[in-house]
Amino acid sequence: MAKVAFIGLGVMGYPMAGHLKNKGGHDVTVYNRSAAKAEKWVAEFGGASAPTPKQAAEGCDIVFSCVGNDDDLRQVMLGEDGAFHGMKPGAILVDNTTASADVARELYAKAKDAGFSFIDAPVSGGQAGAENGALTVMCGGDAEPYATAEPAIMAFAKSCKLMGDSGAGQLTKMVNQICIAGLVQGLSEGMNFGQKAGLDMAKVLDVISKGAAGSWQMENRGATMVKGEFEFGFAVDWMRKDLAICLAESKNNGARLPVTALVDQFYAQVQARGGNRWDTSSLVHLLQND
Repeated sequence: MAKVAFIGLGVMGYPMAGHLKNKGGHDVTVYNRSAAKAEKWVAEFGGASAPTPKQAAEGCDIVFSCVGNDDDLRQVMLGEDGAFHGMKPGAILVDNTTASADVARELYAKAKDAGFSFIDAPVSGGQAGAENGALTVMCGGDAEPYATAEPAIMAFAKSCKLMGDSGAGQLTKMVNQICIAGLVQGLSEGMNFGQKAGLDMAKVLDVISKGAAGSWQMENRGATMVKGEFEFGFAVDWMRKDLAICLAESKNNGARLPVTALVDQFYAQVQARGGNRWDTSSLVHLLQND
């Protein structure tokens, strides 16, 4: 059992912190910008809450964070009451935010100078994965602190792997999002085509999901896409944030992302229809209602 803090109790962080307490058996202190959310978490899981990231981090062996974007991350880490000011020497900060590789490397360097470790550890699996403790975690950083932190991470994960040096976790998450974007667009076109052709889409999905076209997206979103139901899962706003990170990084490394750029614009059209909080499978809405 370790003394642990969790910073950021959104739809992902809230259940992840809960697994650290209940499944991991750790002594957990939480921080959230909305104190009421932190109090609700404590009432549900036990542990304690702190009024600032700095106070949450004080005395902890491992500090986890899961916030919105690069700016949010810098604020909760480096701000006046940021977690970096409360970290003890030798402690480990595991950041589960999906952010840029640049901010990961920046925080890694600052942590190293201050005498503790920083691991970028974005996750995949969405809200359901967080709630079920079945996330995939891709990490970047040094091997020794990663090995120390991995057993704690596995409280909310089904898979966790060190991908390389600092930033490698975030770069791997970018690959993940690039693959998902193209896959969901292809699935959307297939579902719409089948509907236009008058096929029984339940039968179609049952057959093709067992062949080469099968995927997690098809298994978990195919039927709801056919019904036009998008009120769950990973929101379009979040996906556009992630794809913006991917497209920005591609300018640095020279990778061509024509399909990703196109799908990003399709998601912009979904937003224009008021679908900011719809699930990412709502790409099919553009085809069903063109």
